[in-house]
Amino acid sequence: MNFLNNFIDLKQTLRAFRYRNYRLFYTGQGISLIGTWMQRIALSWLVYRLTGSAFLLGVVGFAGQIPASILAPLGGVLADRLNRQRFLILLQTLAMIQAFILAFLVLTHTIVFWHILSLSILLGLINAFDIPIRQSFVIEMVEKKEDLGNAIALNSSMFNGARLIGPSVAGILIAAVGEGLCFLLNAISFLSVIIALTAMKIKPKEKITHDSHVLKGLKEGFSYAFGFEPIRTILLLISLVSLIGTSYAVLMPIFANDILRGGSYALGFLMAGAGIGALIGALYLASRKTSVGLAKMIAIAAAVLGIGQILFSFSKFFWLSMILIVIVGFGLMVQMASCNTVLQTIVDDDKRGRVMSLYAMAFMGMAPFGSLIAGGLANKIGAPNTLMIGGLACIVGAILFARRLPILNKMVHPIYIKHGMITEDVKTAEIAAQITDPPEN
Repeated sequence: MNFLNNFIDLKQTLRAFRYRNYRLFYTGQGISLIGTWMQRIALSWLVYRLTGSAFLLGVVGFAGQIPASILAPLGGVLADRLNRQRFLILLQTLAMIQAFILAFLVLTHTIVFWHILSLSILLGLINAFDIPIRQSFVIEMVEKKEDLGNAIALNSSMFNGARLIGPSVAGILIAAVGEGLCFLLNAISFLSVIIALTAMKIKPKEKITHDSHVLKGLKEGFSYAFGFEPIRTILLLISLVSLIGTSYAVLMPIFANDILRGGSYALGFLMAGAGIGALIGALYLASRKTSVGLAKMIAIAAAVLGIGQILFSFSKFFWLSMILIVIVGFGLMVQMASCNTVLQTIVDDDKRGRVMSLYAMAFMGMAPFGSLIAGGLANKIGAPNTLMIGGLACIVGAILFARRLPILNKMVHPIYIKHGMITEDVKTAEIAAQITDPPEN
């Protein structure tokens, strides 16, 4: 009931929209992300149609995400040094060009596998810089730190609203006219976010002189993140979930076509189902009045993700698979968005870009290895067994994280006091209980 009451309070749930810059970003990025999801679905279907190989599906996923594991920390250093707004405009323009090239090759029937692989690597390089810069740019749009968690949750709702619409539209378009139109529409959709970024009026940041070399900045970021246990533990859990728990997406064409016998329509609806679950999770997080207590939610969500994947791996019925994929989407979204919010709440502002680059490296950088492993395992033991193993790993990670919660809560307590999220005159035991399981009045 508390969740429903908070959700009904739209002023509370949508409070980040009071900022003009955030409204511009949300609108432009929301349109662009619909195109991005259309391209993701169309690309996976194109690869499977051309090759019929689960392993090559994994290879393409690996190629598109591996740059993040190598270059995201460099993107984080740049995010702490350069004008984030201008850099994002450049990166979005490059991503638009990549989509136009892909559309041209498909529509002219000249596409071959090495084209797909090369263009996936190019987009991965762009995303390696885009993700940490975009994540650290949120604080410049909402201005007040107390609204940061709400903006991150609304970003997640935007991402997953697009995830709901994009795959459904892509499934219909692929069946009707083929994959090429999906790539073309994605390319056009980038104009919305480029225009939105250009229209923003960002307050100039206080100029900080960086005398240190880029490599020294990288080392400083790593030392800071892995020297503070709450940040280190969260990054390790994200890495595990990203390596094992998110690879279900690369296996969806196999479940849709070979197990559920639904073809591209089933693929679109399954991915949309994951989007529905994620959207519900994002709206739940947006309705929360405080970020305090999210540490416990991280562990619960990881366990929900694992249980959902295990049950999905056994399903042979489309309607049951749709219900279970909603649960999977909910668990993944709440886990990742909660990690993002806690990290951005406890991190020092001058290291925000570098810490968020490590978040991107853990999330995007481990996923390609997960895609590669999932593709290889699916060839050997089948997609259902592969998915079940991933679910078990997520549950183990959730249990290990939950065991560290008392220590982590004690360490972030002073930071919550500093930001005014809890008061210092509360007894230590009461504070620990609040952080672990806060009331939601």
